[in-house]
Amino acid sequence: MQRAIDYTKYKHLIIQIEGQVATVTLNRPDQLNAANVELHGELEQIWLDIAQDEGVRAIVLTGAGKAFSAGGNIKDMANRAGTPAGLAHSLRAPAHTRRVWQNMLEVNQPIIAAINGDAAGFGATLALFCDVTVMSETARIGDPHVKIGVVAGDGGAVILPMLVGPSRAKELLMRGRLITGKEAAAMNMVNYALPADQVVGEAMAIARELAALSPWAVQWTKLSVNKALKEQLNLVIDTSIAYEMLTMQTQDFVNATKAFVEKRKPEFKGE
Repeated sequence: MQRAIDYTKYKHLIIQIEGQVATVTLNRPDQLNAANVELHGELEQIWLDIAQDEGVRAIVLTGAGKAFSAGGNIKDMANRAGTPAGLAHSLRAPAHTRRVWQNMLEVNQPIIAAINGDAAGFGATLALFCDVTVMSETARIGDPHVKIGVVAGDGGAVILPMLVGPSRAKELLMRGRLITGKEAAAMNMVNYALPADQVVGEAMAIARELAALSPWAVQWTKLSVNKALKEQLNLVIDTSIAYEMLTMQTQDFVNATKAFVEKRKPEFKGE
């Protein structure tokens, strides 16, 4: 069928349609699929486009290369830290981040994450906002925002308590822990943990199964469950992202991002 949506316009996403399944691949493998400004913008738009594509009944989200997504680009953060450009970014970022999650939750079609490699920070949240998660048992997932002196504000504080409960979520977020897919499945953070070479195949099998069912039944079931997730997003995201942007104005953040680039351990002074 001829599609009204032009998927070739995306620079950092590859969109492939096979039957009624769309595969969306994060495509910055040399940067471990870390989200720069352009990719972040594409992740706002892609869900709006697919939502309008009546030929798609299920979506698989994965990453090119050895990682799912390393999250934010810390080198870019280090370059902006303590500068007027950094302040301008802090003022603009909350609305853009909120829209990524809002748009994901509004997509009618189910999204299956094929977490083929490490997923950290924004990348972890991107995976966990999907409707079904299939992860490599040896890959790592988590939100290490605190390790660079900032609040886990761009969605981790929203989704993790819904998956693993508030006590475990607080520990994971406050310690900035990365855990394996096997550990994540054991605590119900992800649905399945499999050998790495089976992850994409299993995600595609689930997507095809869902695509073969009544779209109204599948999509409205997703909508019903997502009502609670939308309430959690509205309850938490503005506070958490605001605090994240505030911590980006601290000297701790400036020092920590520089330490990361220089491959040394940061020293946090509460400044």
